[in-house]
Amino acid sequence: MNSIHISSNSTVFHSLTHHRWLSSPYKVYPQVIKINGRKPLTTSCLNTDVKAPDSSRKVTAQNSKGVMELEGKVMVGTYGREPVVLVSGKGCKLYDVEGREYLDMTSGIAVNALGHCDPDWVKAVVDQAHVLTHVSNVYYSVPQVELAKHLVDCSFADRVFFTNSGTEANEAAIKFARKFQRHSNPDVKDPATEFISFTNSFHGRTMGALALTSKEQYRSPFEPVMPGVTFVEYGNIKATQESIRHGKTAAVFVEPIQGEGGIHSATKEFLEFLRTACDDAGALLVFDEVQCGLGRTGYLWAHESYGIFPDIMTLAKPLAGGLPIGATLVTERVASSINYGDHGSTFAGGSLVCNAALTVLEKISKPEFLAGVSKKGLYFKEILQQKLGGNSHVKEIRGLGLIIGIELDVPASPLIYACRNSGLLVLTAGKGNVVRLVPPLTVTEQELRLAADILQNAMPVLDENSSE
Repeated sequence: MNSIHISSNSTVFHSLTHHRWLSSPYKVYPQVIKINGRKPLTTSCLNTDVKAPDSSRKVTAQNSKGVMELEGKVMVGTYGREPVVLVSGKGCKLYDVEGREYLDMTSGIAVNALGHCDPDWVKAVVDQAHVLTHVSNVYYSVPQVELAKHLVDCSFADRVFFTNSGTEANEAAIKFARKFQRHSNPDVKDPATEFISFTNSFHGRTMGALALTSKEQYRSPFEPVMPGVTFVEYGNIKATQESIRHGKTAAVFVEPIQGEGGIHSATKEFLEFLRTACDDAGALLVFDEVQCGLGRTGYLWAHESYGIFPDIMTLAKPLAGGLPIGATLVTERVASSINYGDHGSTFAGGSLVCNAALTVLEKISKPEFLAGVSKKGLYFKEILQQKLGGNSHVKEIRGLGLIIGIELDVPASPLIYACRNSGLLVLTAGKGNVVRLVPPLTVTEQELRLAADILQNAMPVLDENSSE
């Protein structure tokens, strides 16, 4: 027979069950509970003894090894981390526990658009934290409404739904697409519920967004995922035309520029075709700009360079400059199908994160800022071509603005490690053979040249590894 043993006397337990603790002047301290003799848990019980707080949970390791060892004991092993423990940053520089400096060409995976500790961003966070942090979506919030208005004013969209991440923004887009089909076809017994996605795509790791993500190794451990997704070769008009079906396809999800997939850009012809095909089939066109949007390409929205506009756009990474936020932007036609209670989130669109996002959006949406991103992106590609283009392992250097990929004919990992040891942080993409460069949008040309120099000096490591 199961039993619960409480390490407290019956008098105290009796007082707890009668809720006298609500008016008690005594302190509350953790007491041990053992369930079936397993590892002790804790509960709050009355204790008249005043004790110092337990500080054993604080990470006291003053070196990288100590932090990494502790992480291995307390974290779920979902991340294959680089062996670097970062503790501070400023601009495009990061610093580890031992004080080593790194040039950051990752910006938190395209998140820290204004770099680290931008003073305007810090002020927005601190000022809002002093006023109001979170009230939930039960109530109206001024920063949330202001951010939504700003997003509507500078985009194709008429309305905004806030989330906490990119994958949640895509989950919202999935629900909105299905609800739109049901709303638009009230007399149809089985309205369209299927989706089209593309090879090399990445839309997130929650179950719906995961179903739209092409990499099989991401999906297979968690199958069955959401059914009804067809993957088509990215850019293949003929194959896509055969896959989009009236009355079956609810929406087409596409990244104008694929980030995780290897920095592949769609052609204008392909996106024009998708727009027309979706209209003809009664399907919605969804642009996932979680990584490529918000100034990364030198345009505020990546699709602007094509002159083609979606029905839904999903955003996240750089919007709040390092705080968790996502957004699903929709036309009025889509929004009209959504009713109270159809979707929601406790944390999404909180006052603190929205005030930070307002500062980010106001800064990066300025024409001179975007022009600077374009100029620096062209400069970076040019010097990378000069310094790396002649290397036998470099197949292509591609991208737009400050989202650049260097495709190699060998795995990129040795190069990533060599760069890190030389003080440069970069990412991989694609099938592990693409070096992904997504620096803060505030990076200087001098810093970009330094990054190119470090990459050039590290290239011989690829010869060493390929000959083994």
